[in-house]
Amino acid sequence: IFVGIDAAPGISPGCYIQAVGKIYIGDYTQIAPNVGIISSNHFMLDIRKHIVNEVKVGKYCRIGMGSIILPGVVLGDFVTVSAGSVVTKSFPKGYCVISGNPAVMVEDYSDDERIKQKFLRYKNQYEYNGYLPKNKFEQFRRKYLNVDPW
Repeated sequence: IFVGIDAAPGISPGCYIQAVGKIYIGDYTQIAPNVGIISSNHFMLDIRKHIVNEVKVGKYCRIGMGSIILPGVVLGDFVTVSAGSVVTKSFPKGYCVISGNPAVMVEDYSDDERIKQKFLRYKNQYEYNGYLPKNKFEQFRRKYLNVDPW
């Protein structure tokens, strides 16, 4: 699991993160309570086997309460997932609101440069990846982790 700056999957109560495959969560992404993110499914004919994939969630995303993100999903930067949504397909362009089961795009800002520039890009004064300061994390990642930043 690669967790970006000021993102904390699992800090909200009831979250479930299943990382049989890799999961990438971008900087400043907020995850509400009871969110599930899974990167593999059981093989239909043999539940002892997994179909492994990756999940990639961009920067500044907001994942609403009770949402589920399924294997293979890619969410670009600034995607808002409405509460209770089940995300079964990717929205890689980002800058949108998705909602429902299965999730569909209900607002699309990806082609409007004027609106895209208004999205808040805040920075925390103290940038950390987990418990490591940003300036020490890259060396740690290369040495100990089998993930590349997205």
